[in-house]
Amino acid sequence: MKLQFGFLIAIIVLAAFSRIIPHMPNFSPLGAIGLFGAAHFDKKWKAFLIPIAATWLSDLFINNVIYAQYYPQFTWFYEGFYWQYGSYLLITFAGLIIFNKISVSKVLLGGLASTTIFFTVSNFGCWLGSTFYPQNFTGLTACYVAGIPFLTGTLLSDLFYSVVLFGGYYLLQSKISFFKLDNVRYA
Repeated sequence: MKLQFGFLIAIIVLAAFSRIIPHMPNFSPLGAIGLFGAAHFDKKWKAFLIPIAATWLSDLFINNVIYAQYYPQFTWFYEGFYWQYGSYLLITFAGLIIFNKISVSKVLLGGLASTTIFFTVSNFGCWLGSTFYPQNFTGLTACYVAGIPFLTGTLLSDLFYSVVLFGGYYLLQSKISFFKLDNVRYA
């Protein structure tokens, strides 16, 4: 079980670091990582902690190596990170509800739920306390409308990475029995 656990962590960390590959705006594995963790870890705390830790490690690398010129010093957390991380925790929670049994329809539902949660939470966070948007319903609406162009990348990535992570692991565990997890049921 420890080797299987290590393999799940490796899959999640690898997916998180795929963020360094050039991509369209908001095309990210992070929502799918939360869903995958929720469906595959036997302990709920692991489902929440490991995807968030992998996200944070990839953020450290991206902010301090790739985009170091934009930060005057080493950056542990970027401004407003709590809105994104909060959305990832909510996505993981949704995954715990959705994935009592894993099926294609539930993977697609999870991807749509992930997109909806991220869009709702991150744009609310962008609006709240912003000097760019008025702090009223009109400003909130304007912020959500401004976020619509980024919704495509989020939706495509949530669906793509969910299919890759869940489908890849399904194929792996169906071919090599060692990777079958007692707590995971594929339909």
